[in-house]
Amino acid sequence: MPGPVIIVNYDSNWPTLYEKEKGNILEVIGHKVLAIEHMGSTAVPGLGAKPIIDIMAGVNGKADADECLLPLQKIGYTDVTPEPDNSGGFYCLGKGAHSVGYHLHLVKFPSDRWNRQLFFRDYLRSHPEVAKEYFILKKKLSKKYGVDRVGYTEAKTAFIEKVILLAYQQTVPK
Repeated sequence: MPGPVIIVNYDSNWPTLYEKEKGNILEVIGHKVLAIEHMGSTAVPGLGAKPIIDIMAGVNGKADADECLLPLQKIGYTDVTPEPDNSGGFYCLGKGAHSVGYHLHLVKFPSDRWNRQLFFRDYLRSHPEVAKEYFILKKKLSKKYGVDRVGYTEAKTAFIEKVILLAYQQTVPK
């Protein structure tokens, strides 16, 4: 059974860990990857998070995502979660313990999913007051939901959707 959701303070090593893992990933599936990004809270300077580096790798389609699974397994990605109902998402792969671990999201590039993740990350990067509000919310929800990771994730959805809408409104010409 997975342990409780634990939120830690920002770690300045997270970007370095991302860059190192990005190199490992590109070494084995770089021929399939159209774009790769550090996403999620660990990609936002100053924002506390679960100590899991989220990485998003964009591929052409499901067939390419499928072909990435075996090479990724060879570098330690063992927990593979299919995402059949997630528009633009193919798999979330896990590697390592949850301190520090990695989640690699294989997604369609380009896609709405890709864009939404980057809108959210970039808005938090440019609005530290909103990132702080998000950190406070995550700490509160981690205490409330404990080991219920689905409940924790669902409880953040309204906040995330609000931020994505704000980010989108800033980027679309009026």
